[in-house]
This record gives sequence, C-alpha cells and structure tokens, in this order.
Amino acid sequence: MTTVGILGGGQLARMMALAGAPLGLRFLLLDNVADACAGQFAPMLVGDYRDERILGEFAGKVDVATFDFENVPAESAHWLSDRVPVFPNPNALAVSQDRLAEKNLFRELGIGVPDFHDIASADDLYAAIGIIGMPCILKTRRLGYDGKGQYRIKSAADIDAAWQTLGAQALTVGLILEAWVPFEREISVIAVRARDGEFRHWALTENWHENGVLSASLSPATETSAFENTAVTYARKVAEALDYVGVFALELFLHEGRLLANEMAPRVHNSGHWTIEGAETSQFQNHLRAVLGLPLGNTRSTGVSCMLNWIGHMPVSSAVLEEAGGHWHDYGKSAREGRKVGHATLREDNPHELAGALGRLGKALGREAQVAPVITRLQSM
Repeated sequence: MTTVGILGGGQLARMMALAGAPLGLRFLLLDNVADACAGQFAPMLVGDYRDERILGEFAGKVDVATFDFENVPAESAHWLSDRVPVFPNPNALAVSQDRLAEKNLFRELGIGVPDFHDIASADDLYAAIGIIGMPCILKTRRLGYDGKGQYRIKSAADIDAAWQTLGAQALTVGLILEAWVPFEREISVIAVRARDGEFRHWALTENWHENGVLSASLSPATETSAFENTAVTYARKVAEALDYVGVFALELFLHEGRLLANEMAPRVHNSGHWTIEGAETSQFQNHLRAVLGLPLGNTRSTGVSCMLNWIGHMPVSSAVLEEAGGHWHDYGKSAREGRKVGHATLREDNPHELAGALGRLGKALGREAQVAPVITRLQSM
C-alpha cells in the first residue's frame, strides 16, 4: 500500500487524506504542532520542519511527499527530495514562497502584474511610492497569507506607520511594495499538472474576501468568455515554467478588462473546495493522482457551486444540511477569531436554484451580507 507523506497537518491535509482513502492510500503527516486537525484522520509526526532527524524518520516511512501549505522551508524540501520524490518540486516551492521572485516570473512569462518594487529600506519605500503612487500596499516577501504581513498605504500619513509595522522584516523575510489595484473582480484558476506534463483546469472561480480572508467562492464564474482563455493560458505558462506537478491556484484581478496576476498558491486551494461536490474529480484527489503518477480525473463541473468559509466559529449546521445541495465541512478545530474552522458548499443545477438556496441559508444563519454578492452575481447570469 502506498504511503503519501504530507508536510503540514491542517485542513488541506485533512481533506487530502479523506480524498485519498478511496484510492487505498495511507498517509503520514509532519507538523510542528501536536493538535493539527489532520492528525484526527492520519498518523502524524510532530517536530520542526528543519530537524533532519524528524525529516529522516518521515522520509523513511513514505513513498512520495507533498505539502498542505507553502511555508515549509525550501531547504527542507530540497533535503527530502534527495531521499524521496517530492511534488511539487522544491524549486517551484521556493519561487512561490517569495513574492518578488514570483512577480518577476510572471513578468518574464508575459503575464500582467501590478507595478512592484523590492524594498530594503525606508528610503526605498519613499522612492517606490514616488513611482507607484498611492494607494499602494507594503507586503512581506515571505510568510504572508490571508491578509497577514501587509499594510495598505492610503496617503502620506500612512508611510511611517507602514515602515514601523513591517520595516524590521526587510532584513529577515524581505519586503515588496505593490500598486493597489481597484479591481472589479477576483478570479482564481485551479489547475493540475501531471508528472508527464498533462495539464487540466477546473472552471474559473470568482472570489470575495472579508478582511483579507476568503469569504465566498462561486464556480463556474459568470461572464468569463472574454478572458477565460487568457487566465488558463497564464496558469499553463506558470506550471510549465516551474515544471510543476500537482494542483495549484493562480489568483487574478480583473481590472479595466485586463487580467493581472496577484499570486500563485503551490497547493490545493481554499477557492477550490467547491470541487469536492461540484466537479467530477476534486482538487484533492487530482493532486494525489498527479503526485503519484496516476491518470488525472475529469475536471468538469457538475452544476453551479458556491463555497462559504466559516471564520472564527462554526454556525449551526442544520440550515446547510436541509438544502438538497448542501454539504457541510467541519475541520475539527477550536474556535478562534480569524481562524478558518470549516466551510459549506451549496451545489445546484442552475444559477436560479443556487441563488434561492443561498438566500434561504443567509437568512437562516444571519449571514445575508456574506451571501449577498454571490446572489447578485448569480442573478446576472
């Protein structure tokens, strides 16, 4: 029986293990905290990702290794790759960990990006703002996600505060200044590339965020004919340039009819959770198929789907479960402000039925504001 090793033991690893069970796979996790939620479903080693002793134990028990988050040290991935197949490859992981390297790659591939500048000092920050203008956003080059490690600069009064907040990290994880994009829509491409280079993608997904954290996703995204081919071409270019194997997400802004790349996530992605119930093959199973060299599954949508994130605490499940197309996912985490603790997916055969289901759910849970933009988009279809 094949054992898949996963570096990271969060909800993505949890859903990967659940998707791999029908394939007869075993899993071994490695996480640096003992209560990681995927440990409820698979055996787990606990230790530092840089500890070669624990990495060696991990490598000796698995047939292939992958990740559930991108901030595993790239040097640890390289160390593992000398002992066991690792997908995606450590070089792809390293590029995606550094916003500057990632943006440079996009630019080299002819993919549109917001203007950006490397920031090593306060003088650099002032000079870059003089070029980019305001508003703009100062970000850490590494370790930021879900809105963390960022400071939006709206006016000159914010510049010193931004540097006070993030400036010390210029010497550790690095900083990048990016132009603020007043986008009309946020789109993600969830795609998968196999060991032999086969490339597949799911229907485009539109996303809505609240305080920097994903709140809702809708797929297939509406009114995408003008830019869908471009979005998929961008994703394919990135995958081929990195010799990528596995599932990844390319996050894009639509601004004045043009797609601009925000970032790439080298893993299964929150905006692809709808694929569990809303596609022929989920992102989680196709990721496993890819890293194991198995045939990729069909990615066609089986209806219209909306994923709603539960942040901080879980609502009551009954309102979701009462819907014919309602699916509930509890990650087994304790409640904590800002924490992703679960999600629900509603799948229906057409936009009208999905809008109705979301309306009922929003009212029942007191989450009208969360579902409102999705309903508005569905009503335009």
